Amino acid sequence: MAAQSLDELLPMLKALADESRLALMWQLYRAEHTVGDLAERVNLSEPTVSHHLSKLREVGLVSLRMAGNQRFYRVNGVGLEKFKRLIAEIEQLSPELDDVVTSDNEWIAALGWDEEEQEVLREYTVNGKLIRIPAKQKKWLVVLRWLATLFEADKLYTEPEVNAILKQAYEHDFVSLRRDLIDFGYLRRERGGGKYWLAPAGDELKPLNID
Repeated sequence: MAAQSLDELLPMLKALADESRLALMWQLYRAEHTVGDLAERVNLSEPTVSHHLSKLREVGLVSLRMAGNQRFYRVNGVGLEKFKRLIAEIEQLSPELDDVVTSDNEWIAALGWDEEEQEVLREYTVNGKLIRIPAKQKKWLVVLRWLATLFEADKLYTEPEVNAILKQAYEHDFVSLRRDLIDFGYLRRERGGGKYWLAPAGDELKPLNID
């Protein structure tokens, strides 16, 4: 396993090495819940549940959705897929896995973004494909912004068309990518999910905590 992969996996394992957090993950895997719902289901106080959820969000295993003044938590499918992939690397230990892959980053420079954002894309993509999911939300928003550039303005897309575009960028969990693009306001969806379109620039949502 590459050192970088190990650095990503260890925080996840530490976050999950707690009976209460595993119980919360089980509840959130089955359905979306508020802190109050979870506190009743796992027999913990709401402040304790909030603390555990914060730890799980830090490593990308849980995501938050705002609905008015309510906060709904769920398992982050992208983060969970990343965890599974990192675990799978342990079973495939081989010197060849650490071979350096040369990446053509001219497309990143062509975006014209600031250096910090370009560095995020260089870290998490190879030749225009997403290779892993950032644990920090601030970096994940940069990746989502890039994914949004794969769609044309003023064009309607069907769900299969959206899936096909995202699958070209990251085939492991394009469904979660689509969901996060919508949740953070980069894509809009017709009621019922029939059509999708690129949101106007600047309309994306600002998270409560992007660190």
